[in-house]
Amino acid sequence: MWLAAFARGIEIEVMKKLFIIGIKDLTLALRDRAALILMFAAPLVLTLGLGLVTGRFSGQSDNNGLRDIPVVLVNQDDGRIGAELVNVFTSPDVGTLVKPISDTDPAVARKRVDDDKVAAAVIIPAGYSASIIPAANNASGVPAGDKKIEIYVNPAQPVGAGVIRSIVDEFVARVQAGRVSGLIAITLLIENGLLKPADAAAYGQDFGRRQNGPAQTIITVRRTSDAGTPPPTVDILAVLAPGMALLFLMYTVTRGGATLLAERDNGTLARMLVTPTSATQIIGGKVIGIFLTAVVQVAVLIVGSGLLFNLHWGDPIGVAALVLAVAAGATGWGMVIAAFARTTAMVGSLGAAVMLMFGVLGGSFGDNFPLPDFLLALGKITPNAWGIKGFTGLASGGVLGDVLPNIIALCVMAVALFAVSVWLFRRNGFIKQ
Repeated sequence: MWLAAFARGIEIEVMKKLFIIGIKDLTLALRDRAALILMFAAPLVLTLGLGLVTGRFSGQSDNNGLRDIPVVLVNQDDGRIGAELVNVFTSPDVGTLVKPISDTDPAVARKRVDDDKVAAAVIIPAGYSASIIPAANNASGVPAGDKKIEIYVNPAQPVGAGVIRSIVDEFVARVQAGRVSGLIAITLLIENGLLKPADAAAYGQDFGRRQNGPAQTIITVRRTSDAGTPPPTVDILAVLAPGMALLFLMYTVTRGGATLLAERDNGTLARMLVTPTSATQIIGGKVIGIFLTAVVQVAVLIVGSGLLFNLHWGDPIGVAALVLAVAAGATGWGMVIAAFARTTAMVGSLGAAVMLMFGVLGGSFGDNFPLPDFLLALGKITPNAWGIKGFTGLASGGVLGDVLPNIIALCVMAVALFAVSVWLFRRNGFIKQ
């Protein structure tokens, strides 16, 4: 019995040492003004900036800010297709997504874009319809000229401009599909003697009316699900806020790992090893310190973004569990970087590179970086991907059970990376066998 009590006493003493080291590192991190700016101020400022760019603070009622996107329409075409594109932007199917403004001068329209008054200008050139529908003397359907719709976009409003471009691209794709099918039909009719070449133009125009008539819906904005119930809405800041938090979290954990190497270089570690404290215990205490700092950072940013930007994160238990899991997963990466780098300078370089790489792969910048499938799969190794998906799910009404796979994945990541870091420390001679 006394042996068991003695063992428990040793365990308590060891845990006490670990937490003393961890609390010491947390205290030092919170006293560093430069670190506080990068840990808390920078993510909130970037979130605010991205919210302004995406229209989140436009004052409209829609949570995602995609409402009344201003666009200038210049229709110089006197044919049916140009008029149909204008009708798309003014149709009830598009609803309040866009706010079209008509103009007749392309130069004036481009000036509106340059002055940041609209998201884009759509300029339909003269003769565009004629270049799509075969002329009477051109039964083969070769376009009468190189007529293309111009989309003059505003780089200061990338989201709105992207929506306008998507609408025009969808319209043009439908028109081209109809044109190709019409040309095939006309060619087959002429070859089989069922249509005279002289009548090809009239038939082509009639075919175009039947293919792109008013009854056909080209663009539709869905606001309800197929079952008739409103779909879950996700505030765009519910993606951007955790994205920025997790982006700068990688700075925090790599900085924490660098302090271990700094203490080795300045002799503090050697003095600590003189005491009855092993290198393994010191590393364990450092891990706790990094983890606690990461928890404080993510928790403050999540709560702060909720208060500043009126975000509702949902289930508090799910949020708390996800914060702990995200901090654990990021801490594992911080320790691996510190164990691999060997020097504080190398930790800083690797940390900055990993921070940006994980930000892109994990989706910290939203969907502005379309990635191929293999890079999307590679993003699963980042805490950013699992964390952002989890916080977004909670913000859209999810509970702890819905984000449990994300939490488990982050915990497995933390355990695996900690094991890798211990192996690297031992290989480098930092931990004596």
